[in-house]
Amino acid sequence: MEFTEGGRLEVRITAADVGKRVSVRYVTESSAPGERFTDAVGVLTSWDEGVLLITRRTGQTVRIAESALAAGKVVPAAPARRRGPAAGFPELARAAARAWQPVESEPLGEWTLRAAGGFTRRANSVLPLGDPGMPLDAALTRVREWYAARGLPPYVQTATGAEDTQEVLGAELERRGWVREVSAELRTAALAPIGDLDADASAVSEVRLSRAVDEQWLRRYQRFGEPGPHVLKVLGSGPSVWFASVPGTGDIPAAIGRLVVDGRWAGFMAVEVDPEQRRRGLATAVMTVLARRALDEGASAAWLQVESDNDGARALYDGMGFTVHHHYHHHRGPGTEA
Repeated sequence: MEFTEGGRLEVRITAADVGKRVSVRYVTESSAPGERFTDAVGVLTSWDEGVLLITRRTGQTVRIAESALAAGKVVPAAPARRRGPAAGFPELARAAARAWQPVESEPLGEWTLRAAGGFTRRANSVLPLGDPGMPLDAALTRVREWYAARGLPPYVQTATGAEDTQEVLGAELERRGWVREVSAELRTAALAPIGDLDADASAVSEVRLSRAVDEQWLRRYQRFGEPGPHVLKVLGSGPSVWFASVPGTGDIPAAIGRLVVDGRWAGFMAVEVDPEQRRRGLATAVMTVLARRALDEGASAAWLQVESDNDGARALYDGMGFTVHHHYHHHRGPGTEA
């Protein structure tokens, strides 16, 4: 922890450090007898209305009142590595969830119910990382009621190749008539080699970065009808969010991408290229520029999600060094329509 020359603790972080790894000391009523302070180290995932949220590597979130801060500083992330990152399933699942946050969420034991007006299954499905705190059938009844109250079909996200408990849950859902839809791969890679890709220099020079999504970017990202507030909320969510675009003809970009930097992790999403502009290396250029941005913010590992039947994207990511960490799936409740 940092001290001033006079030996006092000093707060050296601000809301501008959201997305960075920090170390803080704060006053808490739960401190051990005779101890005044408690320490926390992790990613500063938000700083809103006088409250900080710090996410530890285990995925645990610590909530700290700004008024309770005694000291704080940004600490270096792990150095960029050129081999694939080691990561457990819970860490990756939570990082992916923080990069694509719903408009509304509610805990059900260790499950999280998520809704965002139906925009993407990821933001409108249950994230079941642990025990729901009740028998499975009772939990699934609660899930169906919660989504029905919002006019949404019930979905539960599960994984294979990750944890035995996830595979057991998927099997139990299917035994109860839940239908598996849209399987995808979560892939990981070392970040530094992506920033060093042999991307076309002219294509790289065309990539523009912005903190906010604009109308032109949305015209290329065709995953919805009229982009309501819930779409903008999901796209703008995450510790440190960047949007990339390459100008095209007219007011629709030739290529786009989205990046979320979260401590050591850089998550890549929404990398899309105009079909008439393919074979120009635009996707590689977008990934390269975003990776360099993430490296500048201290990230060292990369992840992305790609649907299992998207052969073109999978081949692209193979060439960048991404390997499959696990597969994830969305199960829709029986008797409901997508």
